[in-house]
Amino acid sequence: MTTALQASLARLLDSPGVTGVALVDAVTGLTYGEAGDAEAVGDGAADAALAALIAERLGQAGAEGELESVITTSTRRHQVLLAVARPGGDPLLLAAGLDRERANLALATRSLDSLAAEVLG
Repeated sequence: MTTALQASLARLLDSPGVTGVALVDAVTGLTYGEAGDAEAVGDGAADAALAALIAERLGQAGAEGELESVITTSTRRHQVLLAVARPGGDPLLLAAGLDRERANLALATRSLDSLAAEVLG
């Protein structure tokens, strides 16, 4: 049986070049759901730890506001972590793995950001 969360995550795979997605608790690293290639997304706990470390370092450097996204690239892949606010709960991370040859990073990030609300809906 497919849950609404799994169906929403699966729809994110329609974005050009997106090979895997996961919704992760930004504090605990617990993965709530995933679709596509789980290896392309990474480990939920590691993603949460990376986002927390970057947010901490940005704060130490004087940056104001919340962490919005983290993008890492290699010669073959992009990994995108988007912070997703959640009313009345810990923030979430929408993690996505992208095939670098097939994805337009800017368009994929924008598409993922606009669909993040659907995942929580």
